[in-house]
Amino acid sequence: MSIADPHPKRSRPPARPWKPLRRWTDRVHPALGPLLELRTLLAVIGVALAAWAFAGIYDEVREGETLDFDHRILLLFRDPGAPERPWGPPQVESAVRDVTALGGTPLTVLITLAVAGYLALARKPGAAGFVLVAILGAMCLSYLGKDLIARPRPELVPHAVVVITNSFPSGHATGAAATYLTLGALMARFEPRRRLKAYLLTLAVIIAVAVGLSRLYLGVHWPTDVLAGWSLGAGWALTCWTIARFLQRQGQLEAEPEQPG
Repeated sequence: MSIADPHPKRSRPPARPWKPLRRWTDRVHPALGPLLELRTLLAVIGVALAAWAFAGIYDEVREGETLDFDHRILLLFRDPGAPERPWGPPQVESAVRDVTALGGTPLTVLITLAVAGYLALARKPGAAGFVLVAILGAMCLSYLGKDLIARPRPELVPHAVVVITNSFPSGHATGAAATYLTLGALMARFEPRRRLKAYLLTLAVIIAVAVGLSRLYLGVHWPTDVLAGWSLGAGWALTCWTIARFLQRQGQLEAEPEQPG
């Protein structure tokens, strides 16, 4: 005689496409189901909006329509009586330099390797490999974006750090948004507790925003450079999230853990 488990393990039902599309996906091909799940559709819409925002900023910058906006916003980070000095005491400028380093290549590479190592030790080799490929793609995206417009760096205010590349889009803003949002989204997929998912995603957004603002404070980028970088990086992060979700549903990547009872 067997005794029923008083606390049976609860399993979540498999993901289904958005209801209006359910019959159509089942008729065409079952593999389309995970692609057309509502959350995935929203992510695809987010990617389209990010691409639209980047294209709009690119077009306005190329035509020189953003100069007044760029000048006004950049000067907000300066002492009104002395535009050559950034706002606040010297300690603030030193702290901002530390923040901007979070978007630089050395730290993003180090953090990516640390996360990939953690996933590998947690017996998620597929996720570890996906993280490495995704962040490598993000870095390539950041560097390739510089070739779109050979926009010079701002000369309105002195630069607080050394820069040698073109201005549009901001490589730090692109890299920070792509790297930290991608890492946050992917790590959240392997974390069953919702409050920790929210924490990871919120932390990723805060870091990406802080890095972008630091580039304005240091006077090395126009505001539209940073906005374009955020759009490009966010679009890449959403793309990686969508691909990871599809691969998990197809069994080609470690599955998302169940919500704890």
